[in-house]
Amino acid sequence: MYIIESDDIFGGPMPKVEAQDEWAVKAKNLLKGELKRRGVTYRRLAELLADKGVQETERNLNNKISRGGFTAGFLLLCLEAIGAQNVRLD
Repeated sequence: MYIIESDDIFGGPMPKVEAQDEWAVKAKNLLKGELKRRGVTYRRLAELLADKGVQETERNLNNKISRGGFTAGFLLLCLEAIGAQNVRLD
């Protein structure tokens, strides 16, 4: 068995869980803000994702986005699906 040390992944000390949670909240708020700005509901987002071959239910999207438990790839997919070409990070 091989155990990966935190330095192997991050090139330094592993970020604290609180810092990781903070970034998950920022990602969640970014996506929710972009959806709201464009008037896209979770139902509509599910339709747009289906057009890209990704099957998600409205309820699943609501849960996933509310938790902030999604990958960077999912975030980018959603942003592209709703037509976001520029996002504000501040």
